[in-house]
Amino acid sequence: ARVAPGGQIVEIGSFRGRSTIVLASAAADGVDVIAVDPHAGNDRGPNEIAGFAAEAEDDHEVFLANLATAGVADRVRHVRAFSDAAHEQIDGEVALLYIDGAHRYAPARADVRDWGARVAPRGTMLIHDSFSSVGVTLAILRELVWSSRFRYVGRSRSLTEYRADLAPGTRARLVNAMRQLAQLPWFATNLTVKVLLTVRLGRVLRRLTGREPEWPY
Repeated sequence: ARVAPGGQIVEIGSFRGRSTIVLASAAADGVDVIAVDPHAGNDRGPNEIAGFAAEAEDDHEVFLANLATAGVADRVRHVRAFSDAAHEQIDGEVALLYIDGAHRYAPARADVRDWGARVAPRGTMLIHDSFSSVGVTLAILRELVWSSRFRYVGRSRSLTEYRADLAPGTRARLVNAMRQLAQLPWFATNLTVKVLLTVRLGRVLRRLTGREPEWPY
């Protein structure tokens, strides 16, 4: 989704900056790119929910170094705060919202609900780990499946795209809901893979698929 000059892109969850670099590199001149991440050692990845305070400052320094190496440091404003505390530091509507923050249900739902409310009409919301992470998927089911505002555009693996342009009426909402619910079999497959990997039965997947199993994203 192309953002016009004067608009802003907000990223929730930057970690070490890979997605931030993609967003900033693709943004047109005159577009503000804002990365929100506390770099507090929490929600760093699968099985890294908390207890990584020692790595937090390293994550922050690597994030800044990666932006500089990519040549986009001057394009990105970093808000070092948890997403629920960052609202007052960012003014106005959001043209493009990219959510890849905490994957637990409560904070994921808050990101979708509260930051989603700031997406401009006809703006875009991208959500990573959709129909893969349990918490993120439950947040989508709660906030977006029966939304009267966000239209489900589709997904690439676990990256879903929503547009704030859903047509009015029950029929449009029903079709929109069915298209999202149709992703649940893929979600079930991802859950099965994660369970098998967690209990160290990856060899079962290897035999079934003929390739080395990897954590689904």
